Amino acid sequence: MKSSVTSLAMILAAIMAMAQTTPVKTQDASPSGQPQGQSGAPSASPGNAQAPPSSGGNRVLQAKTQDELKAYQDASAKADPTEMEAAADAFAAKYPNSEMKGTLYVRAMGLYGQANNGEKVIEAGRKAIAADPTNPVPLVQVASALAEITRDTDLDREQRLGEAAKDAQAAIDNINTGLVVPPKAPPEKIAAAKASILTMAYDTLGMVNMNKKDFAAAEQALLKAADTSKANPEAVIYLRLSVAQDQLKQYRQALDSANKAVQYAPQGSTAQSLAKQQQARVQKLIDAGSTSSPATPPATPAPTKPPTQPTTQSQPATPPH
Repeated sequence: MKSSVTSLAMILAAIMAMAQTTPVKTQDASPSGQPQGQSGAPSASPGNAQAPPSSGGNRVLQAKTQDELKAYQDASAKADPTEMEAAADAFAAKYPNSEMKGTLYVRAMGLYGQANNGEKVIEAGRKAIAADPTNPVPLVQVASALAEITRDTDLDREQRLGEAAKDAQAAIDNINTGLVVPPKAPPEKIAAAKASILTMAYDTLGMVNMNKKDFAAAEQALLKAADTSKANPEAVIYLRLSVAQDQLKQYRQALDSANKAVQYAPQGSTAQSLAKQQQARVQKLIDAGSTSSPATPPATPAPTKPPTQPTTQSQPATPPH
């Protein structure tokens, strides 16, 4: 499964790389659940209490005993997602009170994401949330996965969309207190990671509301997603925003959003092609001075899940997920 917002993993990886060049004396876990230290595992001794929060209220985790630390290191070394999840289960059973178990499930979640297994991302992510309910990373990843792969024909569609909205909002609410970061992480990298998480969360709320055909709420969420990602604009966010504004008959705003989607999309990408179709469609509506749709809007190539809303004569193209 590939999220529509790709910068989160890159930023978290950058934080980890930074931490690995600066060995510390406090046991820690990165936002993505990766162990720290020069060898890819925590290089420090365990402590008896959680370290004080770093600046901005972010948390630093540590093991309570040397055995717990060693078990965490061994579990973190797994590269296969199924083995990683099994190792996280075993660690959680042996150390049920460990504050570090959630990061192992986050790592399993990330490995399932690399394997394009959306349902397992959700499954491992739910375990991570149960272990650490305020960490915005699994919250936003589960929310995004649910929004992307839930189908209109799913019997539990409303429940899954409700869970996605709840988790996305929880990620937003806990962004300043729940994020687990390496000690001495540069403030600018933490700020960038937070912005990326917020972008994913608002984008997810936008997708959920578009699925529910609440285009006014979708527009507001997507405007926030566009604002939080302005340092690294995402074409697909502006494309979704254009679709929502199109549905609200806000054609000039929809054209502006479509223009930005074309501008920010990679050359020759599917997103650029869809953005150009949406751009032409809205421009035609403006030129005609019409408040109703012209001919059939551009079709959407087959995505990894059904479109957020079907393509019909009265609906614009749906951006990819």
